[in-house]
Amino acid sequence: MEQGWPSVEADLTTDIAIVGAGFTGLNAALTLAQAGHRPLVLDAHAPGWGASGRNGGFCCLGGAGLDDAALAKAFGSAAADAFLTAERDAIDHVAALLTRHGIDAQRHSDGEVRLAHRPKHARAFPAERDALRARGIPARVLTRDDLAAQGLYGPEFHGGLHISAGFALDPGTYVRGLANAARDAGADIRGDSPVTRLTKANGRHLLKTPHGTVTARQVIVATNGYGAEDLHPWLRGRFLPVQSNVLMTRPLTRAEQEVQGWTTDLMAYDTRTLLHYFRLLPDGRFLFGMRGGIRGTAAADARATGRMIRDFHRMFPAWRDVDIPHTWSGFVNFSARLVPHAGPIDGDPTALVAMAYHGNGVAMASYTGDLAARLLMGEDARPDILAAPMRRFPLPALRRNLLRLAYPGAMLRDRL
Repeated sequence: MEQGWPSVEADLTTDIAIVGAGFTGLNAALTLAQAGHRPLVLDAHAPGWGASGRNGGFCCLGGAGLDDAALAKAFGSAAADAFLTAERDAIDHVAALLTRHGIDAQRHSDGEVRLAHRPKHARAFPAERDALRARGIPARVLTRDDLAAQGLYGPEFHGGLHISAGFALDPGTYVRGLANAARDAGADIRGDSPVTRLTKANGRHLLKTPHGTVTARQVIVATNGYGAEDLHPWLRGRFLPVQSNVLMTRPLTRAEQEVQGWTTDLMAYDTRTLLHYFRLLPDGRFLFGMRGGIRGTAAADARATGRMIRDFHRMFPAWRDVDIPHTWSGFVNFSARLVPHAGPIDGDPTALVAMAYHGNGVAMASYTGDLAARLLMGEDARPDILAAPMRRFPLPALRRNLLRLAYPGAMLRDRL
């Protein structure tokens, strides 16, 4: 555990408890503390230990597992438009935090570029560009020649869509800055304090930890993909963690970057269902990630890491012999509706859950944490999609096995 974060060593009483010290929990804590509350934040390890401190650093549009058309079909066009506004607001929320609290998170990249791994996907980009522009988001189509000329070359890329919304950052620096800002505002942050059970008695929430029980009037569960299903009966079957794997090369010289044809600092990802995401860091290191194993076991992680390295070598062949000193993995989290959620646990307005960002949590988790805090204080600013009831997965006990069947189909579609 990082030094400076005490643990729970005895029974405690607090007004507001927050379970999880990642982007969601720390944003909730910061908002509450700035409003005069003194929330108690409990984390199983330390702030940012989970996906918040080990992700790709894409502060960008996203948060749902559905595209705009699917969101409109499922929730209506007005709700889909409001969610897109929320996506942009989420980016602005993080940018404001970095500035306000002086967090030097190595911000870079003018938005992101989506790269077509098949020609048919490139042919769809003009329509996508027009739809984005109609919603006020700058976007431009890049031909294959444009990619090469602008330092975005890869042998598998047939065109690109540059979306000028969002930026890249160092997620570890951001989450540490958040933790310090929340602490300085009055939040009480405890590490090495896993909450193993959440119950309620006599109108108060009881959060059991290994060395003491925390009694709270209100609670926010902000564990995302790192929560336990048996924390509270209502949570069972309502979320699905899925592994994502990342590698980091040693710093690449300018000459090495030019040989490969990748010199841009733009965040990038491809059009696969099981997508790859990658970016060149300010110090020359190259980050490359992809969806990983279905189960978080050591064997599944090793297999996913092997696939990731093979894909990296195929997509960036000039760097085949470049050292890869670091690989790691973390959990992204899915909901049954494939949208983020912030709302009551089992109808109790004093107990909220905020989670499920579908691999795009830097901006959306930060924004949702702030919304959850405001909701707890009586201000409901949630867009309709985030307020939609969090359903259980069909056949929840089998949902991971169903995902095991879905992955091969997704891999096949990605080859077509």
